[in-house]
Amino acid sequence: MQSLQYTFNTIGIIHTCYKEKFGIPRQAGLVTEAKATLELIAPYQHEDIIRELENFSHIWLLFAFHKIDAPQWKPLVRPPRLGGNKRVGVFASRSPYRPNPIGMSLVELTAIHKKKKHIILELQGVDLLDKTPILDIKPYIPYADSVMDARSAYAPSAPNSMILIKFTKKAQQQCEQYQKNSDINLKLLITQILQQDPRPSYKAGTKDQRIYAMKLANFDLHWHYVDTAIEVIELVAMS
Repeated sequence: MQSLQYTFNTIGIIHTCYKEKFGIPRQAGLVTEAKATLELIAPYQHEDIIRELENFSHIWLLFAFHKIDAPQWKPLVRPPRLGGNKRVGVFASRSPYRPNPIGMSLVELTAIHKKKKHIILELQGVDLLDKTPILDIKPYIPYADSVMDARSAYAPSAPNSMILIKFTKKAQQQCEQYQKNSDINLKLLITQILQQDPRPSYKAGTKDQRIYAMKLANFDLHWHYVDTAIEVIELVAMS
């Protein structure tokens, strides 16, 4: 049977603090301080399209993985939760390398702003790269979307986030300075991100002398491992 071809329209663009893939949590909701805005684009910025949406606390976002660096999908992938060693079928994973590069994410809807022809949704707990194209929005329905006795083979619960996060005096001061002009608790955001151990899964739990950098908001975050903790070194403004 010949496969059918479909074309999807982008309904909006999301703006997040994540400027590159490195450091993005592997699931939504793990970094609750990660805030974002979703701006609907023409012709979808009509007030009627979001009528009653404000009565839902959470929404599903369907989106396109627009920055994947490998165009070819494979039937087997290596989930991070299995240490990056064991292979499972791509349909038994949430890998972005899929026959169709479509993802879904459950996020908290905190506010909706309507200004002239602009409609902006404020979100929290996101796990999406900045400027990700959104394909659809669906309300989260607790009785239908939450299954209490569901099984989840290799990811039965949220990953442990027990890594101690330290800040140098310089990094602490930079966070405090940033906080003066932002509604984001930057220190908490950084802590929640680094507690997920952004390194490749095969390095989890290992000692590492390397200094890492990740693009976050409008700066480069520099950090390294010290004994059993992660130390944030500094925040370097991006040029």
